[in-house]
Amino acid sequence: MSATLGKMEKPEAKDFTSKRKLYLVPLIFSGKDAPPDYHEKFTRYWAEVSQHIANLEEKLGKVSHVYHEVVYQAGEEGLKAVEKLNPASHRIAKEKTGNGAVFEATEQREVAEECMDWERFILIGFLSQKVADLVSELYTDAVRKRYEHIARAIDQTLKGGESGLLFIREGHMVQFPRDIEVFSVAPPALDDIHRWQRERAAKPQEDRP
Repeated sequence: MSATLGKMEKPEAKDFTSKRKLYLVPLIFSGKDAPPDYHEKFTRYWAEVSQHIANLEEKLGKVSHVYHEVVYQAGEEGLKAVEKLNPASHRIAKEKTGNGAVFEATEQREVAEECMDWERFILIGFLSQKVADLVSELYTDAVRKRYEHIARAIDQTLKGGESGLLFIREGHMVQFPRDIEVFSVAPPALDDIHRWQRERAAKPQEDRP
C-alpha cells in the first residue's frame, strides 16, 4: 500500500506503532549549469521534502534507517558517497543520521555498476538489431537483480515498528515487502518540476535558455 503525502495531508488514523514504514522520496537532480528557473524549483522541492518528512516523523515515527539508491556503502562512507551524488539528499540523510538513524548499504556494487554500464551502451545506440535486443535483455536482467537487492536490503534491516527513508529515482520498479507501509513524499514543487520539464521538452532547441 502506498500513501502519497503531497499537500501535508494527515495520514489515515491507523495504528502504525508495530508496522514497518518507509518514507519514499523521489530523487531529483540539478547540475551547476541548470537554468535559474529550474534551480528555484529544485531548491523549493528539497525544502518541501524536508518539511514533509518531518511531518511524517511526527505522525508515524522517527526515521531509524536511511537508504539511498546507487550507494553500496554503509555509515559515514555511504554518506560521503551520497554527498558526491546529490548534496540535497545528502543534507537530509546527514540530518537523520545525526538524530540517530543508521545509514544502510542499499545497493550491491557489482549489480549497480553492471546496470550503469548497460545504460551507457544503450545511450550510444546500435547498428545491429540483434545486438540491441541482446543488450536490452541483459540490461533488463541486471535491473531486476538490482531492484530485488534493494528490496532485500530494506527487508533485512527495517524492523517491526521502525521507519525507513528511501531516496530513489521516479519510475523505479522495486517491489517492497507487503508488510511495509510505503508513504510517497510528493510535494507541490515536484509537479512544478514535471511541468517545467514537459514545457522545456516541447520547446525547439534554439529557444531554450
